[in-house]
Amino acid sequence: MPRPLSPDDCRDPRHRLGLLGEEEALRTLAAAGWRLEAHRFRVGHNDLDLVVRRGALVAFVEVKTRQGSGFGAGVEAIGWRKRRVLARVAEIWRLRHGRPGDQFRFDVVEVRWARAGGPTVVHLPDAWRIW
Repeated sequence: MPRPLSPDDCRDPRHRLGLLGEEEALRTLAAAGWRLEAHRFRVGHNDLDLVVRRGALVAFVEVKTRQGSGFGAGVEAIGWRKRRVLARVAEIWRLRHGRPGDQFRFDVVEVRWARAGGPTVVHLPDAWRIW
């Protein structure tokens, strides 16, 4: 399994928190049988946080990491413009790395850190449909 980027490489605390959230999301997904295909698959200025696979099912995962509830739920932060961008990047990944018979979906993983204690991870499978 490819190793994701390290939060220790980040100077900006927001980027560090985002990477920590992606690592936590990946741990949760791996425990559920998902295998990492790509971390931060980049096309131009846009990227997919995680691309994971379980058999022929590929999930393009947007990870939203929060320290509180002030900005709402993670899925609420993914508007139609962001979904359209993610769909374009996912299509490029699919054309480059997809296999015959693969099925694709978009998931959201929300990671919340309480002031005291560890993270709470919520996986929202098939959060929206493009294809």
